[in-house]
Amino acid sequence: MAKDGERREAWTGPATDYVLEHGLIGLSLRPLAKALGTSDRMLLYHFGTKDDLVAAVLTESNDRAVAAVESLSPSPDLRSAVLDLWSVADNSQFAPCTRLYVEAAALGLLGREPYASLVSEANGRWLASLVTHLTRSGVDRPLARRLVTVIDAAFLGFQLDAALDASGTTRKRAVADLADAVAELGS
Repeated sequence: MAKDGERREAWTGPATDYVLEHGLIGLSLRPLAKALGTSDRMLLYHFGTKDDLVAAVLTESNDRAVAAVESLSPSPDLRSAVLDLWSVADNSQFAPCTRLYVEAAALGLLGREPYASLVSEANGRWLASLVTHLTRSGVDRPLARRLVTVIDAAFLGFQLDAALDASGTTRKRAVADLADAVAELGS
């Protein structure tokens, strides 16, 4: 359990930045602590366990991505809403958040905790933010819930395939096709 909430809170942002840059798999506390100007023992003192630290980092990363979606203005139509959501998902500032999510999801699929629980919670909050954007953009809530499943799955696939499409041309076309297909589903 954390001993000092203020110190823990102060370190969560920089720890998240570090993990977003270096990745989750193979995370070692010593280099992280050094980057934060402290020791691994002090991190454990304030966070409790490495798993508690990872939980704080994953939550912070997801909070950042959700906040970006929440900051979007309502879109004029469903097709535009998909493209606006993609502008957040594909933003270079949030690409590391997706990578971190994928790393945590992979560990969760192997049954490792706290990853399985954290990813489930993060995914729920992310999907809720997408639903909220669609409803703020005029889409009926039940339909928005159905559509975000398709949108999110496609976005994740596009992001995973990004390294295979260096120019981004194929991905741009695929995103436009997704926007068209979702708009058709919504009509």
